[in-house]
Formats: sequence, structure tokens, C-alpha cells
Amino acid sequence: MIAGLALAGLGAVSLLLSLNVWRPLRAPATVATFSFFAGWLVGELAIHHVLAQLAGALALVVLGGATGVPAAVGGALLGVSWLLLIAFYAHGHLQRTRIRAALDAAGAPEDPAHARGALETLRKLVVPIPVFDLGVRCTGHVPFARIDGVTLKLDVHQPRAGGTGLPVLVYVHGGGWVIGHREHQGLPLLQHFAARGWVCFSVDHRRSPRATFPEHLCDVKSALAWVREHAHEYGGDPSFLVLAGNSSGAHLAALAALTGNDPVYQPGFEHADTSVQACLGFYGVYDLFDRHGHHKNDGLRTLLERWVLKCSPADAPERYREHSPIDRVHAGRPPFLLVHGTRDTLSPVGEARRFAEALRAVPGATTCYLEVPYAQHAFEVFPSPRALHVLDGAFRFASAVRARHAVPAGFGREPPRPQPSPSASEM
Repeated sequence: MIAGLALAGLGAVSLLLSLNVWRPLRAPATVATFSFFAGWLVGELAIHHVLAQLAGALALVVLGGATGVPAAVGGALLGVSWLLLIAFYAHGHLQRTRIRAALDAAGAPEDPAHARGALETLRKLVVPIPVFDLGVRCTGHVPFARIDGVTLKLDVHQPRAGGTGLPVLVYVHGGGWVIGHREHQGLPLLQHFAARGWVCFSVDHRRSPRATFPEHLCDVKSALAWVREHAHEYGGDPSFLVLAGNSSGAHLAALAALTGNDPVYQPGFEHADTSVQACLGFYGVYDLFDRHGHHKNDGLRTLLERWVLKCSPADAPERYREHSPIDRVHAGRPPFLLVHGTRDTLSPVGEARRFAEALRAVPGATTCYLEVPYAQHAFEVFPSPRALHVLDGAFRFASAVRARHAVPAGFGREPPRPQPSPSASEM
């Protein structure tokens, strides 16, 4: 009897988790956070969860003697749950066509020479954690700045075979400006690029509440200045930098890309070149005002007011505007790739849509927007089918920028131009 009830409970929990994958909850903030973690861990590891639950169910039946009506109900619930998870997993495979079409429309050619092999794909799908590629060499804990008693560091991921004049990727981790670490985020992207001939730098920045924005952005700029000066020591081409980030790191990356060489954000290194040749933003925050009401709870507003900006939008609207990428768009921007999931509970997809529209509304370099149906926040952390297709797409976009680096239009390099911070009177 107890085993039968346990099987029924397992089925009920499994079904709830599967439903949350397809339609997560967005409010209140605490519920949305739990819904994110549950949807993220279950959805991107769907087959692994099916296999784990199958093993648990078999153990209850064979070893625990689960029989009777509760066991039958539990088995039925598990069956429905597994069908939902398998459908979700299969849906991820279908995103390859969608992503290819978006990149085709943006004019980014495919590069068959760097296509992912079948064995590499299988290994990544089977092993659910980031595994370092044997063709990549990692150098950790490299200091690039010391500010207010804090030593900021970066990690370098580079091809083990070496090389010179290699394209460079600089990655900014997420964590809501308050947590996160360069060693634990962005590894699939960093390894993917480094294994295909890029030199990648994953960089630190100070965190709130100790840091007050825009100190985080200044740190990213400091990292860019350091990389441009030292990239050649690791085989990188200092004239070609692509900046990327996830979540709050995407906010920092986008803002840094749109304010290249702005001395306001470069205290002590005002004359350093912090321009970048492209920006890749994964499920970022692009409008700190949330002026269109995309956030269904007050989590972001509370975080910004209490810990990050430490002021309200009513008291300091100019600070919210000058630190929102959507308000800093200009014709001299570099090419942008934006990636966002439609089921993101922490950073709503509507914000990314608005930012993509704002970028496209101003004549300038290419903007490519990849919207991934049913994907959660941080979906690319695990090697699910949709995550692998997105990483392939990001590499294809960045490679297109690199190939046309000398062309002054389209994907090509835009001349660096300082973008002064708007004053309150200009608002």
C-alpha cells in the first residue's frame, strides 16, 4: 500500500513538473523563481528526468510491491508526464530549422568546416553537465584590475593547438548583478568557440550591494581595455572583439557595446579603446524601467531599487534611462545577436522583442533576433537540443561578423565612436 501511494505521489509531482515546463508561473516573484528552477532543470534535462523517474517507478513496483489503484493512478500520471517531456525534448530538435532561417535572413552564411560532429553531439546530449573539450586549454584566475581593494580576474579559454590572430570573445556572466561567477557560467559557449579557433575571456565584475551601478559596467569596460592590450599574448587579434553575456551579463554586454569609448564609464582609462565588433545577448534585461509592463512581478524593480541602482525610477529617471540599453541605441552600434526564450520567467521575452525592434528602427549594423519557443531562462547552460542549435547559431553569427570584419557595412566593423552619457536635461 505504501509503495502504491509513493508511486501515485511520484506521478503527481512528475506531472506538475512537466506542466510547469510547458507553462511556467510568473507571479509572485518567489513563485516565479521556483517555477524557473523547476522548469529549467526538468525541461532542459527532459530525457534524463524520464529515465530517472522510470528507474524510481520500477524500483517501487519490483522492490516495493506497488500494486492496487494508487499504483495504477501513479503509473498513468507518470505516462502522461513522460509524454509531455518527450514532446518537449523533440520540440527542441525542431528549433534547428527556425534558427537557420533567422540567420539566413540576417545574411550570415553557414560554415560547414565548423559543423558539430555526430559523436560530439551525442556526448553532449548524454552527459548533462558542461565537459571541457580536450582541444581547449584553460588558464584561470588571471588578474586584470584591482579596484577598491577587490582584485578582478578573468579566465582564458583558447585552442590547445594555439595560433595567432585568432578572433576574440569576451563573456560577462549573469546573476542579477549580485551573484554569479565567471568560472560557472557560459562554459558551453566558451568551450564551443574556443574549440573552433577563438580565444575566449570570461571576466569578473564587482557585485551589488557592495557595488552601485554603473560600477559593474566600468569593470566590464576595464576588462575590454585589458583584453585589447593583452589578447595577442594568448594568440588573439586585439582588433576584433565580440562581447557576449547572459541575463544581467547580457544587459552589461549590450550597454558596453552601445557606449564604446565613453569616458564616463572609463575612470582612469578614459583613452582606452573599449569598442567591440559585435554583441551577443542571451535572455538579457534591456529596459530597467519596464515601461511596457513585461515583468509580472516586482522582483526586478525591488532588486534595482534596493541593491543595484539604489534609487527609484521616480526619484532618478535619468539613471534608469542612461543605464537601459534600449535608450542607448545609435546608428554607430556594432552588429547584435539577441537570443531569448518565450517561457522565460525571470527576464520576459517581450523586453527582448522591444529591444530588437529598437535596434532595427535605427539604421546601422545587422540585428539578428533568435526567439526560442518554450525555452526558459538560462536554457543554454545544459546541452539540450535547443541549446546546441542556439550555440551553433551564435557561432555562425559571430563567424559572419569576423569574415566581413573589413567591410564597413552590414556585419562589418563600424568605426569606434564615443557615445556620451545623456544628461538629465537631454531626457
